[in-house]
Amino acid sequence: MIYSNPQDQVIDDDAIKVFTDAYGERATSLPPVAIVIAAYNEAGAIGPVIEALPATICGLATAAIVVADGCADDTAAEAAAAGAMVCDVPVNRGQGAALRLGYRLAREGGAGYIVTTDADGQYNPAEMETVLAPVVAGEADFVTGSRRLGSQETKDMIRRSGVRFFASTISLLTGQKISDTTFGLRAMRAEVTGAVQLSQPQYQASELLIGVITHGYKVAEVPATIHRRRVGESKKGKNPLYHLHIPGVNNLFYGIRFARVAYGTWWRERQRINRERRSEGKADKSSGSSGSSWSSSSGSARIGPVDSAARANGSGPGSVEASASSAAPGGSWTKDAAKRT
Repeated sequence: MIYSNPQDQVIDDDAIKVFTDAYGERATSLPPVAIVIAAYNEAGAIGPVIEALPATICGLATAAIVVADGCADDTAAEAAAAGAMVCDVPVNRGQGAALRLGYRLAREGGAGYIVTTDADGQYNPAEMETVLAPVVAGEADFVTGSRRLGSQETKDMIRRSGVRFFASTISLLTGQKISDTTFGLRAMRAEVTGAVQLSQPQYQASELLIGVITHGYKVAEVPATIHRRRVGESKKGKNPLYHLHIPGVNNLFYGIRFARVAYGTWWRERQRINRERRSEGKADKSSGSSGSSWSSSSGSARIGPVDSAARANGSGPGSVEASASSAAPGGSWTKDAAKRT
């Protein structure tokens, strides 16, 4: 993993050492599936979330890893008491930084698959089977749930409109049809998280999603549910007026910051791909050959060629689109559940 901020690497390295010293072989010999949760001041919510996690998903054993992101309450102790392995980071950096650390703990601990969920209990643990199944079956490298294909309890029309807007925007930018770009229940092959650049401390969902698409990994969506938060309050969209709870203001701040990350990541990945194309062009000229690994769809260039990391692990055969419009009962995955273009 490449860190854009050296201080982040120092913090992560120290946290991993403490984590490994505390858990020993458990930390270095994880079961096939690591359930990674980023948590910030979620005492009262995190315990029930951990207790509800399945011991096996798709027939594979699981382990829960909670990254307590500079919590000032009993989140870490409550998660540990509920049975999770806890990486207690002393400084609060944001959900994106916490998830990045969790991904690294899972990869370096030997997990083959990573499932993420939130610490606030808004996602249904029973749906982890549906989300992970396409990855285990080799149908996808990265799968995200979608409230728009499934269901949502929120009545917030501003937030619903934002979900649709950013889904349309990212679909247009990447050429990959996505209906929900911010869903927290996701599953992926563990090595995918090490192949893409993750530098955002917050709003990392869009950075990860755009990263896996532009690296040519196979991406799919499945219907899933998001419930209302029943304990605590949302940490999204914090601003100087946050505690006044002015309607719409938090959503506005969230939208602006999410847009900055989404557009910034897309531009960064576009620049990366242009550099790779230039390098390949120079290599072709020097070898006297023609051709390119650049992939296009219907004559329009997509920013999703397979990079060296994807080639190395055998994923991402060119530019691939996969979007599930339905899932088989009981979480089983069928090819008919995926829409590919």
